[in-house]
Amino acid sequence: MSVVCFGEILWDLLPGGKVAGGAPMNVAFHLRNFGLSPKLVSRVGADALGQELQAFLTEKGLTTALLQTGQEAPTSTVQVTLDEAGHASYEIVAPVAWDYIALRTDNRSAVREADAIVFGSLASRSAATRATLLELLEEERPLKVFDVNLRPPHYSKALLETLLAKADIVKMNEEELDIISSWYGLYAGEPAKMEELRQRFGLQGLLLTKGGDGAAWMGKDSSYIEQPAFDIKVADTVGSGDSFLAAFLSQYLAGFPLPQALEFAAATGALVATFQGGTPSVFAADVNRFRKTH
Repeated sequence: MSVVCFGEILWDLLPGGKVAGGAPMNVAFHLRNFGLSPKLVSRVGADALGQELQAFLTEKGLTTALLQTGQEAPTSTVQVTLDEAGHASYEIVAPVAWDYIALRTDNRSAVREADAIVFGSLASRSAATRATLLELLEEERPLKVFDVNLRPPHYSKALLETLLAKADIVKMNEEELDIISSWYGLYAGEPAKMEELRQRFGLQGLLLTKGGDGAAWMGKDSSYIEQPAFDIKVADTVGSGDSFLAAFLSQYLAGFPLPQALEFAAATGALVATFQGGTPSVFAADVNRFRKTH
């Protein structure tokens, strides 16, 4: 199955050195390891860091056919700070190359033929990239998967509402659920907030990641599923949510039962959190071994 991942590609500058990252790239990386055919629509600068990212994608078996190169801004880097528990915070500068992703015949064709398109809020901070994304989301065929992924101050209520209205499936974390729910005066329990948002935006389903409290899914007809967390020692949380989403999609698109898809996703996110950086090479067999031993 083909999945287009749209948005940022960058270098995460971690305490131990730079690691290729960006939520859409991380999702594409893990989808590839789970046997799907991802295509990344992004943009790098005409510089050495951009060449290194292209080389990384090629080395990992990801196509660079839809990766644009531009002179207007440099390849993106993000300073990542980890707290004592391994939770990450990010310093994201602007403008960078992925603020200028252009609408082209090749990326439009890729989305038109895809089974799903994955997108987030960060890349839509710029008018140019936002316009490209909104145009691509007009294609009818693919499942639209919105990974909320809020990075203050690079979002607004208006932007989030526009993207939520385009989505079929939405993934967010607990903090993002609280922020968005507060806009509509929703302060009831977690399942109630999830269902209110799912109905408000006509979603097929809403995925919630809850760190040490596991994950949850709210689907049609108020079908609520919870998944407990796996007990691990966290190295860092960089890319854990991205791997969770890739794992869930690999199961969801293949038609596996939702409880199984959610458990597989939670196990993947936990396993990735035991490594540094968002792109450790984790395959389905590794996840299944992890599930058995945990």
